[in-house]
Amino acid sequence: MTLDATRLLAIRHGETAWNVDTRIQGHLDVGLNAHGRWQAQRVAASLAQRDALHHIYSSDLSRAHDTAQAIALATGAPVTLTPGLRERHFGLFQGKTFAEIEATWPHEAKRWKQRDPEWLPEGGESLVMVQARLQLVLDELAQRHAGEQIALVAHGGVMDVLYRMATGQSLQAPRTWALTNTAVNRLLWTPQGLSLVGWADVSHLDDIGRDETTV
Repeated sequence: MTLDATRLLAIRHGETAWNVDTRIQGHLDVGLNAHGRWQAQRVAASLAQRDALHHIYSSDLSRAHDTAQAIALATGAPVTLTPGLRERHFGLFQGKTFAEIEATWPHEAKRWKQRDPEWLPEGGESLVMVQARLQLVLDELAQRHAGEQIALVAHGGVMDVLYRMATGQSLQAPRTWALTNTAVNRLLWTPQGLSLVGWADVSHLDDIGRDETTV
């Protein structure tokens, strides 16, 4: 590994009740459920055994922050809240289930399902906007920790965009990769770009968590 490379562990938060209900969270602050807290403890214990972390950066939404805090307690790495790591803002869709969205806004739901990169729900963000936001945050944090390993604790939509950035897949490409709660996703950042090292490691869990794309 070159001195200017940064190793990244991108980790989705633990499960919430709204994950179970397939209800869109976006920027709404929904906490972990009991299973999500268990998942956070499991991933924290696993990382403490096998990974040296210099720093943890977390979305400031509590489902991510509480997951990051569990990791910090186990590993001793400090946590910095980073609003730029928040989930995609879903505007009017936030608080609604997938079924409610399809029933209330069928045309908008179709564009969402088609992954139109320029489309945005009223009051929310487009995929292009999310990718641009994450690129800025990623470059800033990775440059700050050149030669080190850091954790990014965030959301399903964030993990999805990071995977696409690392593999060169478009924002519109159908998703064929998992976005499991507390999965450990390993990436390598260099000034030339982001590359994939390993994805969706859930060896710390006894069962497979839920896999919504945007929560």
